[in-house]
Amino acid sequence: MDRDLLSIQQVRDLIKAAKEAQKEFATFSQERIDRVVEAISMEVRKYSERLAKMANEETGFGKWQDKIIKNKFASEFLYDYIKDMKTVGILNQTETLMEVGVPMGVVAALIPSTNPTSTAIYKVLISLKAGNGVVVSPHPNAKNCTIEAVKIMQKAAYAAGAPEGLVGVIEIPSMEGTNALMKSEDTAIILATGGEAMVRAAYSSGRPAIGVGPGNGPAYIEKSANVKETVRKIMESKTFDNGVICASEQSVIVEPSNKEAVIDEFKRQGGYFLSKEESDRLGRFLLRANGTMNPQIVGKDAQTLAKMVGLQIPESVKVLISEQNTVSHTNPYSREKLTTVLAFYVEENAEKACERALELLENEGKGHTLIIHSENKDIIREFALKKPVSRMLVNVGGSLGGVGATTNLAPAFTLGCGAVGGSSTSDNITPMNLINIRRVACGVRELSDFRKNENSNSDTNSVEIENIIRRIIAEYRK
Repeated sequence: MDRDLLSIQQVRDLIKAAKEAQKEFATFSQERIDRVVEAISMEVRKYSERLAKMANEETGFGKWQDKIIKNKFASEFLYDYIKDMKTVGILNQTETLMEVGVPMGVVAALIPSTNPTSTAIYKVLISLKAGNGVVVSPHPNAKNCTIEAVKIMQKAAYAAGAPEGLVGVIEIPSMEGTNALMKSEDTAIILATGGEAMVRAAYSSGRPAIGVGPGNGPAYIEKSANVKETVRKIMESKTFDNGVICASEQSVIVEPSNKEAVIDEFKRQGGYFLSKEESDRLGRFLLRANGTMNPQIVGKDAQTLAKMVGLQIPESVKVLISEQNTVSHTNPYSREKLTTVLAFYVEENAEKACERALELLENEGKGHTLIIHSENKDIIREFALKKPVSRMLVNVGGSLGGVGATTNLAPAFTLGCGAVGGSSTSDNITPMNLINIRRVACGVRELSDFRKNENSNSDTNSVEIENIIRRIIAEYRK
């Protein structure tokens, strides 16, 4: 049978099984759901290193050492955050209003190749915590590691009492199969993390969807910032898993007053400023003729990138930096680069830096993430009020700050971009985004209460009109 047909049939079987299993799972108490979620977390965390190495070997993206951290973040840090959440049954209650958490049904969990195991762990945990079933759709270029992660979680879930079929994974991934999953009437909601085309497909599928667009986070180093610490944080963030997290910095903005200090510090910490010729050569490799980023650059370290385009750089270099003064869709440096490359802009003051950051976000990454390094609270507040982003990070690296690891944002690998970014929410997605809330409301007023007010107003108006008429008649008689 044709591979695409096999994929579609498998999707149909998985959705059917997940729907039936979820009907039973929806009857579970919060305590029974929590036991299943705990069992998955405790089991899959044992495989953080193995899954990290599998992901790195299969995709060629990033660093397996950093992928261990991401797997642990999803299986441990996230679990600690959600474990005490009340998601089903009575959530809140007063004498007149009760709120009841209701699972949505079956979640279609689309997984990117950049974070193939950590995102799978994250989406399965939050889906089940909300009382839902889930069908995982791996990226074809990362299917083996994603399938392995899901199988580990399946085994743990069923051993803990979850009904068979509650967690499914497409083992024959294809575009047709994923489309069938997204368009199925039995899919309650799509949780889409990945490329822009895939997210658009999720929103046009006819089913409810939570999707996120590309990040293109500018990092503004305001003149009051501690340059040494700021550069350290940016370098750590940009080199973490070789820049594949969408909240990572894509450009740096400085002012003339701190330009030289920032450049010197970047050079000391492993940044390499490309010449005009080197920038042009790398730029032609970054951006393909069809206007999309070259997938060969994703998750590559600076040394590998340099070899790909024939650049001679010192062995100590960790990030390639290109000075730029334009922003456009055809300028690859002003767009999202999921690799160890940064654009570098110099603006005359904070106001112009603000405008440049806005221009970069309008070019790509609206609604996603902005980073500012400053000790000036007025400027921080000004940026917060004007920037079209869902998360503004202050004095912290973008990669782990955006996902909630080094900030108090909700831990998540799906980062909403809000309406401005074409997303249905601006949240870091948690189980609370995957439930409906039924509100049970008691009567507190009668229709007669409103009619009394109407009659009262009517009587008052009649008296006022009568008094006016009396005054007019009296004036006329004079």
